[in-house]
Amino acid sequence: MSFKIEYERFVNRTPNSCKLFEENKLFTPCGVHSNYRVHDPYPLFIRRARGSRIWDVDGNEYIDFNMAFGALVSGHSHPLLVEELKKAIEEGTIFGHESHESVKLAKILCQRFNLEMVRFNSTGMEVTMYSIRLARAYTGRNKIMKFEGCYHGSNDNLLVSVKPHLSKAGHMKYPIPVPATPGLIPEISKYTVVAQFNDIESVDKLFQKHGDDIAGVILEPVAMNMGVIEPDLEFLRMLRKLCDEYNSVLIFDEVKTCGKWFGGVEERYGVKPDLKTLGKAIGGGIPLSALGGRREIMELFGPGKVSHAGTFNANPLSIKAGIVTLEKILTREAISNAARLGERLAKGYRDIVVDYRIDAIVSSIGVSGAILYTSQPQVRNYRELLKCDFGKWFGYFISMLNRGIIPAATGPDEQWTISVQHTPEDVEKHLEAFKEVAPIIKKVEQPIGVVEAV
Repeated sequence: MSFKIEYERFVNRTPNSCKLFEENKLFTPCGVHSNYRVHDPYPLFIRRARGSRIWDVDGNEYIDFNMAFGALVSGHSHPLLVEELKKAIEEGTIFGHESHESVKLAKILCQRFNLEMVRFNSTGMEVTMYSIRLARAYTGRNKIMKFEGCYHGSNDNLLVSVKPHLSKAGHMKYPIPVPATPGLIPEISKYTVVAQFNDIESVDKLFQKHGDDIAGVILEPVAMNMGVIEPDLEFLRMLRKLCDEYNSVLIFDEVKTCGKWFGGVEERYGVKPDLKTLGKAIGGGIPLSALGGRREIMELFGPGKVSHAGTFNANPLSIKAGIVTLEKILTREAISNAARLGERLAKGYRDIVVDYRIDAIVSSIGVSGAILYTSQPQVRNYRELLKCDFGKWFGYFISMLNRGIIPAATGPDEQWTISVQHTPEDVEKHLEAFKEVAPIIKKVEQPIGVVEAV
């Protein structure tokens, strides 16, 4: 069986998704409402979801390891959240005033993520945008350092060198800032300094050159738009040291990672940034994000000072969802149990990769992991990610869908998420499906030697 046969099988299983996709293209560019949902031959259209399961419009059932690109560490429609939201809707969906429970959620976030102050928004894009605004206001400088391949939402300031073509990207250690989309003002990228992830020399040299102009440094402390790439601990420590030396603001974009461990990245690695952006998992599936950090920086927000506004900020449904999710669902014990399942899934993948002598590596942290089809011993940055076989990944993805498993978020630069509602049986079914797919992957490879899984 080949990937071509798997594609035909997918088309035969999903005619209604195909029909809706073609119809939607008449009214919606590319037939979807987010570019990241596009994949060949067409995306699934979903009817309902619950727990670890999701059903498409053709009635096909899947065990879901996408979990809304990591937003659903709580799982689909968690019964505790559903019950509380029913009550909340009856009391009002938006007030135009502060929700009385916003105080409670602010306290929960500050205590859990070691923040002095916090402000709420709805999306990750908003809080990364505001973090940059605060850094510039606090320092009086204009330039921002980001890392090649890291994604911080689609705000103009940070849509630079997200997935640049190597022909435009320049030297590996000193990447050229490359606008990530048409429609940006070209001058914006002049205020962005791009460094290489996990490369202390790259960061150090750029600080020597631009340090007095750098307002802040923003990064995904675990690069989760390049699969799953952990930072070297010394790399994070050096960022903290350099930001202190040059009086720049260190920003951890934890829109994804705040749901991977109970207390986020600082709890795991022991490095404290000045600001943190939080999102996705903290709302249990309801739009909620937050920006928090040092009091002296956060207090720059206010009338006549740094602008921050939003009609839906701290709306009562999002606030209620955040409280229930963080207090009752994403407890330390629940996340630890999910992380153990994640480790079990990653180990199973590594064993199958070795058994079938597949040219691939598996990386994992807690509830998330990724498989990359490559002969490299490891992938530590964007340039190394580009050496992976993306076509093979999409063939694997479609083949897993045909076996009732959504193996990860859509794209070879994404990862799987284990929710607190996944079970050991879900993980075993995932691995059983991969065992069926492994020979198909092997068949389209050139002869290789055994690759050690990381």
